[in-house]
Amino acid sequence: MSHTPRIAVVEDEEAISELLRYNLEAEGYQVDTILRGDEAEIHLRENVPDLLVLDWMLPGVSGIELCRRLRQRAETERLPIIMLTARGEESERVRGLAVGADDYVVKPFSTPELLARIKAMLRRANPSVLSHVLKVGEIVLDRQQHRVYRKEREIKLGPTEFRLLEYFMMAPGRVFSRTQLLDGIWGRDIYVDDRTVDVHIGRLRKAINTGREVDPIRTVRGAGYAFG
Repeated sequence: MSHTPRIAVVEDEEAISELLRYNLEAEGYQVDTILRGDEAEIHLRENVPDLLVLDWMLPGVSGIELCRRLRQRAETERLPIIMLTARGEESERVRGLAVGADDYVVKPFSTPELLARIKAMLRRANPSVLSHVLKVGEIVLDRQQHRVYRKEREIKLGPTEFRLLEYFMMAPGRVFSRTQLLDGIWGRDIYVDDRTVDVHIGRLRKAINTGREVDPIRTVRGAGYAFG
């Protein structure tokens, strides 16, 4: 199972929010929809998506203010952001781009055009999101063949360990908490104990490390795990 890009949609008009969810899920993306700016800010602290579609006018915290705040946090300073707005004036577009939006779409928008912009931005921001082969250090993961290699040696992994390694390799060096790994691998709708993560990390380490090879998985005390 390949990593599916996760897109967060922050839009207070439910009809537009559901339209976007339907079309994005049809394209194969995982989608989080949030109706308020203040709720989105809380959600994005714990769940950083691969791309954010952000409405300009929101209750709680405006889209423009939320964009500004996200750019001030290390975890989201490079998060791809597309702003949606009913304001088509050039001065407003400039303002949106000035606070850190990467792209700007005026309502009413063409859904196929927005989907094309999302795909192009994902490819630019993180080519590995849409790439079939991931490589970090000595580890190579082939999504199509469902195979993993360390140098010339093939590594046999179970489906959960494969997804876990793929998730790590999408963001080398990033520290993931156990909760983030649980959500990313098992999903939020399934209850899995935190210790399950430790068990699968242990199995993954055992599979990819032999002899005196350096362990690419780091345990970060009090925070979680990082790869590479």
